[in-house]
Amino acid sequence: MNSIIIFLFGLLAMGFDYPDGAVILEKVDRNMSSKNRISESAMTIHGKRNSRTIVSRTMSEGTKKSFTEYLAPASEKGTKMLKLQGQLWIYSPAADRIIQISGNMLRQSVMGSDLSYEDMMDDRKLTEIYFARVTGVEKTGDRNTFIVELKARVENVAYFAQKIWVDQERYIPLKEELYAKSGQLLKKVDLKDVQKIEGRWFPTTIIYKDMLKDGNGTEFKMTSVKFNQDIPDYIFSKAVLKQ
Repeated sequence: MNSIIIFLFGLLAMGFDYPDGAVILEKVDRNMSSKNRISESAMTIHGKRNSRTIVSRTMSEGTKKSFTEYLAPASEKGTKMLKLQGQLWIYSPAADRIIQISGNMLRQSVMGSDLSYEDMMDDRKLTEIYFARVTGVEKTGDRNTFIVELKARVENVAYFAQKIWVDQERYIPLKEELYAKSGQLLKKVDLKDVQKIEGRWFPTTIIYKDMLKDGNGTEFKMTSVKFNQDIPDYIFSKAVLKQ
């Protein structure tokens, strides 16, 4: 026992510490970010009384361009969403009109889910918007994780601080807590069903819980995802919204 204590004190004397948070965040970005991506997903919104599922297809290029078309149910089919250079437009087939979502509207819920338009807008790499510090280690499910605290390094960010639990082997967040500048917990996120896709680890199920609203959370499940695909330029234009 004494030898173990001496060994631990020796490590502290040599400056032994947790891994560099920035290095961990870079590894997370390599898994979660891509040049472009095409995915199909089912978003199930678990309300207080019932649940409903919305199916969509999304094509994205980098962090600034994204196009989503809703495929089901019939009430949402044909609705389209386009993000370009920090601006967001939505086309509603029922009204046959294009609406720009901006300002405080970005904080509104997407189709009654626990995600806001702001959540869907911000695809920037974590290293671009946060400082990172590892504050501990913990078992999350059956995985060993680093606990990483993030603080905003830019002004235009939806969440001033985050606390994430990063898989020590696969470098994927398995759990997240998202905070306002005041310190209030705004959302909890669980990332599950991690798969190796085209050489990278990626969570295919993400469960969001808005801590400020009723309901039992929103489950976002990717049924198909492909990275680094050829996406035609015309997809990322306002003209495609009414096609």
